Amino acid sequence: MTTPLQVTARLRTPVSGADHVRGATDAPVTVVEYGDFQCQYCGAAYPNLTELLRQREGTVRLVYRYFPIANVHPYAESAAEAAEAAGVRGRFWEMHDWLYEHQDQLDPVHLSLGVEQLGMPPDDIGAEVERHAHADRVRRDFVGGIRSGVNGTPTLFVNDVRHDGGYALPDLLAAVDAAADT
Repeated sequence: MTTPLQVTARLRTPVSGADHVRGATDAPVTVVEYGDFQCQYCGAAYPNLTELLRQREGTVRLVYRYFPIANVHPYAESAAEAAEAAGVRGRFWEMHDWLYEHQDQLDPVHLSLGVEQLGMPPDDIGAEVERHAHADRVRRDFVGGIRSGVNGTPTLFVNDVRHDGGYALPDLLAAVDAAADT
């Protein structure tokens, strides 16, 4: 008999070509992150995930999925939509990195300046965010997270199994190494 925890401890939405992926496409280990650009814990995990990719290059790839907790983080949804607007221009990871490196500057004015700093059209991206042109994609990721038992951020899945360990680099390295050995 399975318990509710066991049922929700696995990734329910498979990784697909629509996902934002960083790292080797044929890596034996896939880490899926459900994140919120305004979440301080996601911000703390960000450099560790970046270093994980560097230290385990070829072994691990990172998939980022949106999970904005809008009732706590007022700019999380607009940041996610801006990242997706950058993504349709082939610049998702640049925007992703900027958002995490400037978490205290996600209001519309600073977000527009960040888009401009990255060399993208701030008026176009701002208009897309304003009319919620990418809300369906953000919502799809969010619903997939709910189906997978995500209830906070960051939530990681390592090879489709929820990682309930810490987000410190040694914990992440151990989880990836264990998954690579199976």
